[in-house]
Amino acid sequence: MRLLRAGVDTTVIALWLGHEQIRTTQIYLHADLAIKEKALARTTPPDTKPGRYQPPDRIPRVPRRAVIMPTPPGPIRHRQTPSQHESA
Repeated sequence: MRLLRAGVDTTVIALWLGHEQIRTTQIYLHADLAIKEKALARTTPPDTKPGRYQPPDRIPRVPRRAVIMPTPPGPIRHRQTPSQHESA
């Protein structure tokens, strides 16, 4: 990881480690969380507060005049359009 952070190309690192394929080296590089955090820091919008999102603990208040429509008893029937009447 120090080589990668120092700017050494991944193909050179793979050769030094004796890896036949670059994919083998990528497995080890993929696991480096410090590099991931740096990449995420570069993509964060400038006005964003640092840290992870914490949703508020409070539940939104429902207005007292909110009308809750009860569902009618029995099966729900869908209205048929005129084209559905003709094909039935």
